[in-house]
Amino acid sequence: MSEKKPAVSPLKLQKQLLVAESEINRARLLQEWQIVGDGLYQLADQARSFNTLATSTVSLVAGLAALTSGEAAPATAKFSWFKKALSGARLASTIWLMFRSRGAAPEKK
Repeated sequence: MSEKKPAVSPLKLQKQLLVAESEINRARLLQEWQIVGDGLYQLADQARSFNTLATSTVSLVAGLAALTSGEAAPATAKFSWFKKALSGARLASTIWLMFRSRGAAPEKK
């Protein structure tokens, strides 16, 4: 009886299977890295939003503190409308700059 030699040796078949498995693993790894990258981008975007909100809140609180700060005037002292108007204008400008800078930020996609 004559033995037939297989067209492809078992070692070559095993090598081809390992190469194919490596390509599949490489494609999966690239896909997972893309998912991680997208998640990091979303996290950074949320951090920027939080930073904007925190900055706005701090500015508002600082403006309100500046408006309400001041020593209590004695009962006999005259009420200074000019001082209150100046404090209000300062608060309004702080709020205006806060909202203007928030709207001027370019949106990244």
